Amino acid sequence: MKHFLRVLTQLLVFLYCKCLWRGLKFVIRKLTGRSELQRICYNNKPGARRTLKIESSLKCSKHELLQSAINVHPDSVEKTIDDIISLKKINPDTNPQLGISLQACLFQIVGYRNLVVEVEKLRREPYDCENPAHEEMLMKLWKELRPDSPLSGRISKQWCEIGFQGNDPKTDFRGMGLLGLHNLLYFAEHDKATALQVLHDSLQPKHSKMSKAEWDKKKFDKAIGYSFAIVGINITDLAYSLLVSGALKTHLYNVAPEMPSLVHFQQTF
Repeated sequence: MKHFLRVLTQLLVFLYCKCLWRGLKFVIRKLTGRSELQRICYNNKPGARRTLKIESSLKCSKHELLQSAINVHPDSVEKTIDDIISLKKINPDTNPQLGISLQACLFQIVGYRNLVVEVEKLRREPYDCENPAHEEMLMKLWKELRPDSPLSGRISKQWCEIGFQGNDPKTDFRGMGLLGLHNLLYFAEHDKATALQVLHDSLQPKHSKMSKAEWDKKKFDKAIGYSFAIVGINITDLAYSLLVSGALKTHLYNVAPEMPSLVHFQQTF
């Protein structure tokens, strides 16, 4: 009986809040002469705050057109905006900025969704040593991080110098698939100075002229003795988890004025 009453109470509270909210929205629209989408677009600057509010409003709408708007193909965004403006009975001539703002938000929303799909595809693709493109990426990673040290062979203990666990790096990509390699290579190519410094720090004090005792005595404020590649793959795992959970929306909606792409994800990494 107590369980039944608790469920009934929750249902009544839900219905009350839902009806109250819809009633409040109706009153506000009558007082301001603007729909919720208009108020969000006009009262918030471009960026995550505005896009997240638009996304929430579309998801919670009772109209199927608005609910499905966040899942449209990028090529259908403009038509979807026209349909929304028509549904809301908004005059586009007197509200020219509304269509522009909604379009920007919708591109970010569908772009984030497509980015999740693209990243997931790379994560699920295993490293294949028979694939020339995969092998080329791996060799390029070595050349970027060890430009002055020729690799003795495809299978070599030298891979440990850049933080892989064994003689063949392909075994370390099992968790994150090709996504881990993509991120490591992006870091090495686009921020080479930092990547080389991080790699150098990861090898201390092993490859330092100082003894371990001397290094410890210095108490350098650096993380030492970690595996560069393995840590990079673990950070890829973290970035992937944040992306899939939606925790990266605020960041990506702020840094990507249009559609978030794989490059934005790699820059985040």
